[in-house]
Amino acid sequence: MVTKLPLTQGSEAAAGRVLMEVSGRPLFVLPGKTPVYRDLKPGATGDDVAQLQRGLAAMGHSSGGDKASQFGAGTKAALTAFYASIGYDPIQAAADGGEAVNAAQDAVSGAERALQDARTAAWAASPGGTAAAASGTPSGKPAPAGPDAQLTASRAQEDLDRARRRLADVQAKTGPMLPAGEVVFLEGLPARVDAVNVSIGSKISGPAMTLSAGELVVRAQLKEHQKGLVRAGQKVEIHSEVSRITAAAQVQSVDDKLSVPKAAPQGGRTGQDSDQGQGPAGQSGYALVVRSDKPLDPSLAGQDVRLTIEAAATDGAALVVPASAVSAGADGLTSVTVVDASGTQKRVGVRAGTVGDGFIEVVPSAPGTLSEGDDVVTGVKQIPAARGGKAGKP
Repeated sequence: MVTKLPLTQGSEAAAGRVLMEVSGRPLFVLPGKTPVYRDLKPGATGDDVAQLQRGLAAMGHSSGGDKASQFGAGTKAALTAFYASIGYDPIQAAADGGEAVNAAQDAVSGAERALQDARTAAWAASPGGTAAAASGTPSGKPAPAGPDAQLTASRAQEDLDRARRRLADVQAKTGPMLPAGEVVFLEGLPARVDAVNVSIGSKISGPAMTLSAGELVVRAQLKEHQKGLVRAGQKVEIHSEVSRITAAAQVQSVDDKLSVPKAAPQGGRTGQDSDQGQGPAGQSGYALVVRSDKPLDPSLAGQDVRLTIEAAATDGAALVVPASAVSAGADGLTSVTVVDASGTQKRVGVRAGTVGDGFIEVVPSAPGTLSEGDDVVTGVKQIPAARGGKAGKP
């Protein structure tokens, strides 16, 4: 059951931040890319342990003398300090309340006493030793003589060594642990909360929260005729009609393979760099990724934006006409139709140049036949026939 929700949609989730509390236990985020697949307990080893150590160190809690990837005493101290910094006590790896450690310590104490008794008895039985020398034994009786006393002392030493190893092993595996259900590792931080699907008091029955991490980028689709005009490194202007934010950017990559994404609005869409989507859906195209020169405003995440890409430029001022004004005749001549003040139309041959924003650069075949300010035909209005009339020649 969800007991706390400190973050809402749009919130920033930095390293070490508690995302939510479930049944009184925290769920927090740490930096890393290895997915969580097990509880991390004292004594554990592996790349995930090394990742935990790096994450704790990033929060200011060093693992001390522990080797990288080894969950030792230093990592236990660091984990305990981190939990304290977020206001919680860590869960203990052993749920016996310390009984295993106490039992191992008692075994060591008993073995130490047994060794002391055996050594006292062996000394008393040695040449020059007396029974009085063994008066310190628990029984107060003379110690046994002969080689058996030496054997008893040797075995007592072995028992003590074994008890000490057992205690060290139990202590190494006892202490704070990191349950798999209390941490989320993200490679790109800070992350952004995209959606919160639960409320305080609700039970977890599916995805509770959606996060996205990494730098915001824009993913779009290029049509076939656009692909040849766009290449990595070209300048781009990102503009949001919703928030009126404009940002400078560059083309990061253009996919060579045609893709057909899922349905979504046309145009570009902002998303985290770690997103796997290939761009806005609903149209076939070539995936385009645009990265801004400076970090984009987090409020743009998920928005549809307009991209203006400078594919080419003229050497200077150019004469342009609407793209629909240029046509090719049966004779193969590319031309525009100029209309003078009297309404007379004249076909003027042109050479087409740079295309952009719905306009085409044109250079007239003959000087002086087309000038700035001339009216050109962009379309012909079709007049419908009168109802009830007969079809015939115009």
